[in-house]
Amino acid sequence: MSENTQSLRKPRVAVVFGGRSSEHAISVVTAGAVLSAIDRDKYDVLPIGITTDGRWALTADAPERMAIADRALPNVADLAESEQGGVVLSVDPANREVVLAEPGAVPRALGEVDVVFPVLHGPYGEDGTLQGLLELSGVPYVGAGVLASAVGQDKEYMKRVFVSFGLPVGPYEVVRPREWEQNPAAARKKIVEFAADHGWPLFVKPARGGSSVGITKVDDLSGLDEAIEEARRHDPKVIVEALVRGREIECGVLEFEDGPRASVPAEIPPVTDHDFYDFEAKYIDSASGIVPAPIGDEATAEIQRLAVAAYEAVSCEGLVRADFFLTEDGEFVINEINTMPGFTPISMYPRMWQESGVSYPELVDRLLQAALTRSTGLR
Repeated sequence: MSENTQSLRKPRVAVVFGGRSSEHAISVVTAGAVLSAIDRDKYDVLPIGITTDGRWALTADAPERMAIADRALPNVADLAESEQGGVVLSVDPANREVVLAEPGAVPRALGEVDVVFPVLHGPYGEDGTLQGLLELSGVPYVGAGVLASAVGQDKEYMKRVFVSFGLPVGPYEVVRPREWEQNPAAARKKIVEFAADHGWPLFVKPARGGSSVGITKVDDLSGLDEAIEEARRHDPKVIVEALVRGREIECGVLEFEDGPRASVPAEIPPVTDHDFYDFEAKYIDSASGIVPAPIGDEATAEIQRLAVAAYEAVSCEGLVRADFFLTEDGEFVINEINTMPGFTPISMYPRMWQESGVSYPELVDRLLQAALTRSTGLR
């Protein structure tokens, strides 16, 4: 393509969504919201879904089919234009063309891609794997790079980084795959000793997961093994966290020309119909947060400072949602960050920025523009 032709056409955005993780459906919902928000007068859009078995598929550009309807979760397989074949992204940085390859047919060029908006959540999408592929391909993309994505996905190493930067974290313990497989009694004893120090209940989680999938609140030893096995269905490494008594407060971080800024915070009030703020509460029953959080100016300024500090500690780019507990003695404890937080219509990240003066379409446009001006490679 000539430079003149390149300059005349609109930037082409590939919205990549779905994926192999247990957060597949939420990624589809997020993609529907992003597709609805992208300014079609400013950008051309190519929707690419990744099925639960890892096939890249050209999908319908149909946001209305990507929502949760009557408690039914959407799936890329229902949106794919073909049941076979797949989309192929070149790993040659000089060639950004995307090709559709189907059995028995001549590969069809779908055109060049200028930027990728990867709205995948969890492993094989938010954990540095997709980001590594895009780095090899030389295609700019929205969000954190390889290292920050990997650290932001692994709750153990995320907490280790936070501690090294002086950020306050809650007590936790890790059960590694080999520990549970070779000596479950020793792993169980370690958690019992942890509970003796920090008390019950404990929260047993997949170490590399999100959207509260696979999390169990354990009130005593009798439920521990089942909780670990449930977490291991989603990730062989398990993290066990002590209960931090306090209010759940979240804060968004967005990169501006002069650096990252924090949004107004939000509060996740206690849910009444669920044991904790789990997947069903978040996405099926649509438990709603309070924006802005009623915590006062001093606490608001402090959580904004800590959110930006967490963003910088992990070397994030573009955006982050940082989740905290505000303890009974007025101190903040950081629980985790999300390098690609949910963008569903009810998600807290866009709601916090809406209250901070950045509308949903403006938010999407800012992220795309930042990605377009940022090169791939070491930085």
